[in-house]
Amino acid sequence: MTENLSPQRVFLFSGHMIDRADRPKPRFPPEREAAVTATLAAQLGRLQADARDLGICGGACGGDLIFAECILASGARLDVYLPFEPEVFVRESVDFADANWRERFDAVRAHERARTFVLGATRTEDERNASPYERNNLWMLERALAGGAPKVHFLCVWDGKPGDGPGGAGHMVKAVEASGGTAEPPIDPLGSAG
Repeated sequence: MTENLSPQRVFLFSGHMIDRADRPKPRFPPEREAAVTATLAAQLGRLQADARDLGICGGACGGDLIFAECILASGARLDVYLPFEPEVFVRESVDFADANWRERFDAVRAHERARTFVLGATRTEDERNASPYERNNLWMLERALAGGAPKVHFLCVWDGKPGDGPGGAGHMVKAVEASGGTAEPPIDPLGSAG
C-alpha cells in the first residue's frame, strides 16, 4: 500500500506549555488540562480531521502534546518538530512538569503515524540571530504551507498575551496571520475557549 504523502489539510498547532510549579502568575495550570483537551478535541471534531490530514506541532508538555494526542486519535498523521535533539528538548520543555509528560512525549514520537524532525544548524546570519524556538515555528509554518495556504488550519492554546520569551504561541499567531492560512479561535487555557 502506498502512503498518500499529500495531505488533504494540514492542522498546524502552537500553544502554551503547562505551567511550572513556581510560575508566579498562572497561564496554563495543570488543573486546566482536561478542559483544554476537550476543547481542542472538539475543534478537530468540528473540522472533521481524519486519516487524510496531517498535524504539525512541537513536542512540549501542555498544548503541543495534547494536540499531538488529539490529532493522532483522529486518524491523521503527525509531524513533530523540535528545536533541539530530543534528549536536550525534554530537559528544557517536558521533564519539568512532572506527571507523565515524558511518557506521553515518548509515546507520541513512537506512534506509527508520527515522525520527528530536529531543527538543523544555523546557516545564515539571520538564523544565528533568531531564537531556536522562533526558527522552529517558522520551519513548521513553512512545511505546513508547502501544499498551499488554503490547506492550512491553525489551532492554538494561547492566552492572547506576550510570551515569556521568543518563539512562543504569540509569535506563531502573527506568522500564521501573515501567511494566509485559516486560524481557528484561540483556546484560552485559563477558561474562555474559542
